[in-house]
Amino acid sequence: MQDVSLYLPGILLAYSAFLLAIASPGPNILAVIGTSMSVSRGSGMALAMGVATGSFTWALLTVFGLSAILATYASALLFIKIFGGLYLLWLAYKSFKSAMSRHDIEAKELAGGRRTPLGYFQRGYIIQMTNPKAALAWIAIISLGLKEGAPLWVGAVIVLGTFALSILIHLLYAVAFSTPVMVRLYGKARRVIQGVLGTFFALAGLRLLTSRS
Repeated sequence: MQDVSLYLPGILLAYSAFLLAIASPGPNILAVIGTSMSVSRGSGMALAMGVATGSFTWALLTVFGLSAILATYASALLFIKIFGGLYLLWLAYKSFKSAMSRHDIEAKELAGGRRTPLGYFQRGYIIQMTNPKAALAWIAIISLGLKEGAPLWVGAVIVLGTFALSILIHLLYAVAFSTPVMVRLYGKARRVIQGVLGTFFALAGLRLLTSRS
């Protein structure tokens, strides 16, 4: 029980960072929204599952990679946290910049014609796995939940928890944004949302940079 209370704050912070990162639509989210609007809700959901599976793959690769590094070089955690903190500050800058911009989100149908549900799933997986920013984001997210000497179950809880959240949120995007009304509503609230995201990313980044464990 003591171990749980020791690592729970970091795990919850990693979950929070993941959820807020999804709240800021990137290429993967825009692809899900565009497919739901232009093709069908089912196609958008298939694409969403592919994206969520790709996110799960990145999480696994990150946890195993960082665990291997830390097992060999315990002092590497400091550098990982510095990198993660700087990346979160960069996300904060991007969010604040987006909040000040008048540019709304652009959700379009994927190029290459219509696909089967399996085809959309594969496309979603490829979109996520070929996004270099996904790897950087996962390093930052995982580093929020890691402490020096953290047991393997901490990484497993972060990976499985974020996978469940990824499936839920991406499917909600596919369902909610299957009509243009939701895109317009999001567009009206976009600046406030991006401002909140920027504040959180800035605080999380500073927390990583000043953390001693």
